[in-house]
Amino acid sequence: MGRIKTSTIATFRNRFFHYLRRIITAIEHFDLFIQRSRISPDLYIELNHPWLTGLNIKTILDIGAHTGKWAYTVHKLFKGARIYSFEPILESFEALKQRMSDIANHQAFNVALGDHSGEIEFHVCKFATSSSILPMTQLHKTAFPYSDGSTSIKVQITRLDDIVEKLEIEHNILIKIDVQGYEDKVIDGGEQTIKRAKVVIMEMSFQRLYENQPLFSDIYDKMIYLGFDYMGNLAQTINPFDGSILQEDAIFISKS
Repeated sequence: MGRIKTSTIATFRNRFFHYLRRIITAIEHFDLFIQRSRISPDLYIELNHPWLTGLNIKTILDIGAHTGKWAYTVHKLFKGARIYSFEPILESFEALKQRMSDIANHQAFNVALGDHSGEIEFHVCKFATSSSILPMTQLHKTAFPYSDGSTSIKVQITRLDDIVEKLEIEHNILIKIDVQGYEDKVIDGGEQTIKRAKVVIMEMSFQRLYENQPLFSDIYDKMIYLGFDYMGNLAQTINPFDGSILQEDAIFISKS
């Protein structure tokens, strides 16, 4: 019997410590874990590290907020931070406001963000988190058939830089972008704001799940140009049929 490879041992060790840390976190923060309808325990564990919690985040921009589970989770990590959420789908927006109704330093906007202001067609899917300004590709429909089928509506769209001018923004800034293939347009309409951020966490794709969407390399180049370093990722989305990586939640840290 051959020797166990060092990489195998390292993988086992990493998984062991991940699950051990999850158990310890659940014990220490049991009150949070019984609120699963409001909070994401997995996200809390992913973000509850000194490299992030030690940055003294004062403002959070939650772009693509859906029903607010991400916003509520980061509120628990950065209780003094002001949170601004942006969600174009009215039904999700109302659920977002309800979830965050007792959070005094939260404000929600029923708009999409992009590179212009006005009105735009939006594809609302049966699986709401897959909804996008961009139509789905066949790859998306095949990998996640429960998300197929959509209704087109009109939503308001604006530029991040334009709306931030009217908001109270305090450093340090954390920006989360989860916009289903529209990342490049959000960046183009928010360059000045994004340059001010300390951390950007953004869902990015390696394969096209939406028509004409930018891929990882396209967004990576934009973020490097804006003065960020790529520092790895949080969760990944895997194609259930072949195991290939479709998306990841990428982490960018400002060089300044």
